[in-house]
Amino acid sequence: MSTVELSDIKLIVLDVDGVLTDGTVLFGVGSDEVKAFNTKDGAGLALWRDAGYHSTFLTGRGGAAVERRARELRLPRIWQHVKDKAAALAEILDHFELSADQVAAMGDDIVDLPLLSRVALSACPADAVRDVRERVDLVVPSAGGHGAVRDLVEHILRGRGEWNALLEMFQ
Repeated sequence: MSTVELSDIKLIVLDVDGVLTDGTVLFGVGSDEVKAFNTKDGAGLALWRDAGYHSTFLTGRGGAAVERRARELRLPRIWQHVKDKAAALAEILDHFELSADQVAAMGDDIVDLPLLSRVALSACPADAVRDVRERVDLVVPSAGGHGAVRDLVEHILRGRGEWNALLEMFQ
């Protein structure tokens, strides 16, 4: 595990399939894809946003379900249908006016490794492929689509001492 300063993290970049979902892709009527998103992940990203930080999606797939979830989470911009995630990271950093040492990212498969190797804090769900689990800074306890993103957000916010102040909003 690297010695990242959690207080420096300002942006979380997330793969979608296998991270925000369990990786299952269902096809509905016509060509619509159906994806199941976990409300714990949504609540975690809302807490992250309410604490004043940014998040975005960086996915090789995409579609209406991903766009709808991004709108619900009030993400200002997402990156879809991306083949080269490392190149897209440069665009993301430029968009948010940040450097890679201010970014945490979560992915679950080998196509995410170029992204994960370039950020300050790399993470994956518990059910990520072995090659990813062996190369990231943090393997969260939850599986993709089952609260893994919430685990990451909570890890960062607790680690920087901001979690308890956020909890006070709900008491």
